[in-house]
Amino acid sequence: MSTNTFLSSQSNDPSFANVWQELKWRGLVHVSTDEAELEKLLAGEPITYYCGFDPTAPSLHLGNLVQLLTMRRLQLAGHKPLGLVGGSTGLVGDPRPTAERTMNTKETVAEWVGYLQGQVQRFLSFEGENAARMVNNLDWTAPMSALDFLREIGKHFRVGTMIKKDIVASRLNSEEGISYAEFSYQILQGMDYLELFRQYGCVLQTGGSDQWGNLTSGTELIRKVEGKSVHAIGTPLITNSDGTKFGKSEGNAIWLDAAMCSPYAMYQFWLNTADADVVERLKVFTFRSRTEIEELEKAVAERAHTREAQRVLAYDVTSLVHGEEATDKVIAASAALFGQGELEALDEATLVSATSQLPSATVERGSLNIIGLLVASGLVPSNSGARRTVAEGGAYVNNEKITDPDAVIDDSKLLHGKYLLMRRGKRTLAMVEVPA
Repeated sequence: MSTNTFLSSQSNDPSFANVWQELKWRGLVHVSTDEAELEKLLAGEPITYYCGFDPTAPSLHLGNLVQLLTMRRLQLAGHKPLGLVGGSTGLVGDPRPTAERTMNTKETVAEWVGYLQGQVQRFLSFEGENAARMVNNLDWTAPMSALDFLREIGKHFRVGTMIKKDIVASRLNSEEGISYAEFSYQILQGMDYLELFRQYGCVLQTGGSDQWGNLTSGTELIRKVEGKSVHAIGTPLITNSDGTKFGKSEGNAIWLDAAMCSPYAMYQFWLNTADADVVERLKVFTFRSRTEIEELEKAVAERAHTREAQRVLAYDVTSLVHGEEATDKVIAASAALFGQGELEALDEATLVSATSQLPSATVERGSLNIIGLLVASGLVPSNSGARRTVAEGGAYVNNEKITDPDAVIDDSKLLHGKYLLMRRGKRTLAMVEVPA
């Protein structure tokens, strides 16, 4: 099922007076231009707003998902989104806190622009009176000469102000320093806002609070050039309650591309959310109402062991990103691994994804005796240990208990012709692959 099927079922919570109040309750406003003016603006006639995504990787990640869902909430309130994928800013890259970005080739950036546009399109509606539009800042940046850029845009920026921006200041004080290219990034982003203001009447930009300096470069440029006041919202950088960085699993980012982070890995990431974090995650990453989230908060307080809130969170977000069908397969796989479903019913991709983090081994055909399999998989350290495991009733192959220590597993038992799921006891699993 396509994630687009969710668009028609999504809605903002009618218990709030307006979308601004809901954004505040969900913890999505860390910093902004004039709050009273913003609330009035968002409660009034439809406005056009934008958020930018740079193709510095072939996929968006969970940090970008915060922005996509914020954009969707504003669209559901009747406002008109512009999804900008930065074909030009992606060639430079916004400054990182620690070191210079590696510049990718123009061909790579162009390819990634296409990938990211496809991802952005899944989360917004491109139909109706407030249909979203996709824009690419390369369209107005590429035709501009360096002299025109300096004369028409650069003259409005003051170096003293630019070097006070947090990210620039931190890089200037580091051994790495900052290149002129990255230093100029805020000018490029400011020009984007000006161009979208002129073309579409865009009066609001959203982004992460760590981008605040870049967001305000646009509001200031429009004030100087056009004499108009426009707005910006900076969403908070989400961190875990224990201080660790959100959106990381085993040292890897949680990407929205299924090839880079499988639906199973995504589901497990959310399922492992700490009790202290799960309510805030539900507010930010789901369209559950205030009443529903308060009920789940009560469940965390009264019966945390059921992990009801985590299961709702995992289902909703994985379904948003990968669709309900993929999520249902993930849940079926999780159950099947521990004997609560049919392993044979899992397609190969789901099986491989679900077992990708398990200990694994490769064995030759003709060596499929239970003792050898238990040892090869690492579930037991020795033949004698394997015999003891079988004797005690703790040896399983594809969830079938093996009681004969001399048993040889027939090739017909191989899942998809080449896999065996080994289990010792109730929960200790390993995967064995048997090449053809």
